[in-house]
Amino acid sequence: MLLRRGFIYRAGRNWTKGHREWIGRVRFERLADQAVFNDYRLAIEQLEERTRGLEERLAEAAESDAYRERVGWLRCFRGIDTVTAMTIVAELHDFARFRSPRQLMAYLGLVPSEHSSGQSTRRGSITKSGNRHVRRILVQTAWHYRHRPAVGAILRRRRRGQPTEIISLADRAQQRLNRRYNRLLLARGKPSQKAVVAVARELVGFLWAALYLYPRLQETQAL
Repeated sequence: MLLRRGFIYRAGRNWTKGHREWIGRVRFERLADQAVFNDYRLAIEQLEERTRGLEERLAEAAESDAYRERVGWLRCFRGIDTVTAMTIVAELHDFARFRSPRQLMAYLGLVPSEHSSGQSTRRGSITKSGNRHVRRILVQTAWHYRHRPAVGAILRRRRRGQPTEIISLADRAQQRLNRRYNRLLLARGKPSQKAVVAVARELVGFLWAALYLYPRLQETQAL
């Protein structure tokens, strides 16, 4: 609506604090336009308030016995906070179903499709089978690994009190996945979207190790 009427914010990125303050100062000459614009703003504010409420309830659920431990482990990984961690745990539930990372990758539709003809085999795009919701959030998470490996203040807080083995695994994920992204993007000339999908596929392997291998290591050590 703003673009059609020539209102363009040029002082920075959209939906920042400055952008929102600018939106609050926008005024239309026609009362009908102003009424519609005010209704749009109210709809956005209501949706944001609803989202905040849902996130608060998810955070409370994440502290329950059923989720606390696994959500805490996942939050040690870059790009995974409470909502993403809860989604992974709730959607996939029992990681014992997947005896290898490859099985989980296939379930999420992140493995390349194959087209065979005679003695030739041609690999195509990912299959996109299985759980589309988890696949989407993992691809979104994978974008974080295009940045140089680092542990900022927020990630450091999320890691407090978590097992050193999980933190070490998450650090290895940062190193490997960032190298993977750069190698595909720079050395092989892959489009960034394809490189990120490949990173998401490898990220699944690290998450499988955290939620399948690590609990079994704990069980072995307890015996």
